[in-house]
Amino acid sequence: MAGPDLDELVGRAREGQPRAVARLISLVEDSSPRVADIARALTPYTGRARVVGLTGPPGVGKSTSTSALLTALRGEGLRVGVLAIDPSSPFSGGALLGDRIRMTEHATDPGVFIRSMATRGHLGGLSWATPQAARVLDAAGFDVVLIETVGVGQSEVDVVKLADTTVVLLAPGMGDGIQAAKAGVLEIADVFVVNKADRDGADATVHDLKQMIALARRELRGPSWRQPIVRTVAAKGEGVDEVVSALRAHHEWLLAHGELDRRRAARAREEVAAIALRRLHAELADLRDGDRLGEVAARVVARELDPFAAADQLIAELKG
Repeated sequence: MAGPDLDELVGRAREGQPRAVARLISLVEDSSPRVADIARALTPYTGRARVVGLTGPPGVGKSTSTSALLTALRGEGLRVGVLAIDPSSPFSGGALLGDRIRMTEHATDPGVFIRSMATRGHLGGLSWATPQAARVLDAAGFDVVLIETVGVGQSEVDVVKLADTTVVLLAPGMGDGIQAAKAGVLEIADVFVVNKADRDGADATVHDLKQMIALARRELRGPSWRQPIVRTVAAKGEGVDEVVSALRAHHEWLLAHGELDRRRAARAREEVAAIALRRLHAELADLRDGDRLGEVAARVVARELDPFAAADQLIAELKG
């Protein structure tokens, strides 16, 4: 794609044309050689969207909650993009669930864009392309970008590296609420949502969360955000407006305390490091394909080099 063609595609995406947005996300998801050019073209138009991550164990109703939250945000006139991170197909590498059937009610809304993305084996539940896809939606003028993750336990903490605000969903009847702490989500949650709150055990789950939050706050110094606990029944739309209010309050707190800039700087560091490591890995793969790695490995087997010295030698060659 020549420069003018890319500029035209970016221009159409910024006008809100869904096909152009989808095309840009496909290019970054497929690791197109043009990804760097796309990022360069989009970056001047980014930084306005609020990025909200939604995570939690399987079965808590994340997709239903995302759909309900989408409805509430649209009710406030906000344009919303959704990245639904799904498990990868072992055959195609694509998202198993495709576009979420629970969100089909929004399919014809021009103020909504929904895209399922595959994890592609990334253990944290977020594919390498997710930050790039979020950048596309930001540049395309979406006010809020919702990132719904697959819900795979401990590794779900990766979402905090991408979101301005992280929402952790729990539900009663899924075991001890303290399991949330074991999964590492207490540290990453900005807002707790107890979904399916009309079920038995909701009070106990809220009680456990309150105790966990109180214990954690004893170790804090200086101003800190007090994580709210919101009860919802997402399938009925109950409590969703309170979640939107909590998101708004957290965003205002981030701005007031300079935390938004700090989080976005940390996000940029993670992204730059990931891109650098990915490029180094590609260069190392070139050495392997050219059998240079095999030559060095043979010297290790012959005890002419130890593996650390061999690795140093390859790194020196990459620095070239």
